[in-house]
Amino acid sequence: MIVEAIDNAYALHKRRGWERMYWAFDIHGTMIKPNWERGNIPTEFYPHAIEALQLISARKEIVTMVYTCSLPEEIPLYMALFEEQGIRMNYVNENPEVPNQGYGFYDKKPYFNVLFEDKAGFNPDRDWALIIEKMKSLG
Repeated sequence: MIVEAIDNAYALHKRRGWERMYWAFDIHGTMIKPNWERGNIPTEFYPHAIEALQLISARKEIVTMVYTCSLPEEIPLYMALFEEQGIRMNYVNENPEVPNQGYGFYDKKPYFNVLFEDKAGFNPDRDWALIIEKMKSLG
């Protein structure tokens, strides 16, 4: 469950004394309801997604990134949509803040601590409301 992933990320963040955590968000089937129509990007957010994403992206310890297979010409449209909704996304399909090091190679796979992805078990109809509760409990 995503709340457990958030709890684990915060525990590791505290234990290791990290300044930041990195959270990756898929768009379709996670934040926004897909329509499967090329050239007509969907813009309907799942219930509670906007509020949850606003709470997440307002936190200084969280760096957000879009993790998507959207077409290159669609990405600026999505980024503008997020900005209109008060949702900050720092990066798209990359995390330049975590360079290649002796224990990880991040040229093709961006580093993240929490993944919001419907294909990895995220349930947008259930999980966004739980995330709002979790983020509010963090203060």
